[in-house]
Amino acid sequence: MGVLDKVAVGMSGQERVTVTDELTVGHFVPTMPKVYATPMMILAMETASASAIAPHLPPGFVSVGTEVNIRHLAATPVGREVRATAKVIAVEGLSVVFEVAAFDGERKIGDGTHRRGIVEVARFEKRLAGG
Repeated sequence: MGVLDKVAVGMSGQERVTVTDELTVGHFVPTMPKVYATPMMILAMETASASAIAPHLPPGFVSVGTEVNIRHLAATPVGREVRATAKVIAVEGLSVVFEVAAFDGERKIGDGTHRRGIVEVARFEKRLAGG
């Protein structure tokens, strides 16, 4: 049985976050406005993607982000809730491609694609340790 045998096109996940000061570009770059930072939006999209497939991976395997192609379409102020969505659009070898989007209410604030690679945690950590 293959690692991705239980992962299928159409699987989906989502992540909800409330924009706090710590999630704004102004928190990281004081001269910038206090609006939702693009890297934080991408993190929510990655989290939504990972959650879509995590329950379908064999024990000891996780997904890691390997590619993002994202547009940030609109600014979101502190206090608003952002909903990031992810849907599997392709399973290719040991990677999964997602269509991702982020919304502030009904307004789309970001979209694009994201790819996650599948790794066996023990082997991955051994390689990182130089083994």
